[in-house]
Amino acid sequence: MTDARQSMLSRLWAYRPTTALARDFYTSAADYQVELEHIWYRDWLFVGHDCEVAHTGDYLTLQVGEYPILVVRDRDGEVRAFHNSCRHRGSRICSAEHGTTPRLVCPYHQWSYRLNGELIAARDMGEDFQRERYGLRPVHCARVGGYIWICLGAVAPDFDAFARQVEPYLRPHHLQDARVAFESTIVEQANWKLVWENNRECYHCAVNHPELARTFPATPTVSGPAAQSARMQAEGARWESLGLPSRYQLSANGQARIMRMPLLGAAVSYTMDGKPAVRRALSDAVTDSNVGALLMFNFPSTWNHVLGDHAISFRVLPLGATATQLTTKWLVHKDAVEGVDYDLRNLTEVWLATNDEDRRVCQENQLGVNSPIYEPAPYSPVHEAGVMQFVDWYRNHLIGRLTS
Repeated sequence: MTDARQSMLSRLWAYRPTTALARDFYTSAADYQVELEHIWYRDWLFVGHDCEVAHTGDYLTLQVGEYPILVVRDRDGEVRAFHNSCRHRGSRICSAEHGTTPRLVCPYHQWSYRLNGELIAARDMGEDFQRERYGLRPVHCARVGGYIWICLGAVAPDFDAFARQVEPYLRPHHLQDARVAFESTIVEQANWKLVWENNRECYHCAVNHPELARTFPATPTVSGPAAQSARMQAEGARWESLGLPSRYQLSANGQARIMRMPLLGAAVSYTMDGKPAVRRALSDAVTDSNVGALLMFNFPSTWNHVLGDHAISFRVLPLGATATQLTTKWLVHKDAVEGVDYDLRNLTEVWLATNDEDRRVCQENQLGVNSPIYEPAPYSPVHEAGVMQFVDWYRNHLIGRLTS
């Protein structure tokens, strides 16, 4: 075991539950490399939505650590993922974030590949060149409920258990038939774990998120197993009767959670007035406008809110020890028309503001943690149970990987 891994393992063993992590976990370049190797390069990661690659040749790209990745729909309708690196001399094949192409052609020397990754043309390579040996290197790819996932590991962890957990909850919303109405990417100058810890609590919401506070309940137990208010029980029973699974479910290892919760008061959507942002429901199968918010997270790469009128997905990708990319996508019914069925500003206003506020909060958090005098303190048992659950998952998951 390398010195960096041994150092990290020793600190993980020494960690005291219920307190924040030590400074190096948020600042160390060596720790970040260990996380890339043992989490980001080995776990299933959310990359995008079925509707973004709806047609033959549609593709999307992203960068995971050192790996450029390409996701494309082939001529058989399959969604495939590949390393976005030409087998000739390694150039990226697709540089745009989204696009459509009949074949994958490297812009450097024009090596050409079918959409299934097979090499079909490599000019002037000699008679002995074996074209079949130089197809694109595949990446594990899986889909559930309109979401596309990849895994960079040589052997991917089980995906079926997660798919079975979330598919019944996602199915009524027909996200595979939706459309991305708007996409935003920001960079937060903060460690990816600080971004997640901020997401897992609303201790900070009332002061820092005036727009979100109009509709999102900041009650500490609203999205946990103890969320048993009379309203939660009544709304949950009503949603279940409509065929909308709602009960809190946390995976056995703590990595994934899904549940449905009501918004504040009469609010049915994340808008400044709580009214629907989109006149046309997200799914023709869900006719009740008040279906709360379906909340789903899967560490380390995504959290999500699915409402009656639209859905919002968030994709987290680390850029370095103290930088994180957050991509947010707003999904609407595939036939919803901007300017007719929705106003884009009204649709995006709350979460664009909230993301920017969280960016500021996390960056200030990082600047404070950078200080040599930073010392972990206890989490609030009332407000930060979700943060403790995330840190417990992180610690246990990484210890398991480092000792296996």
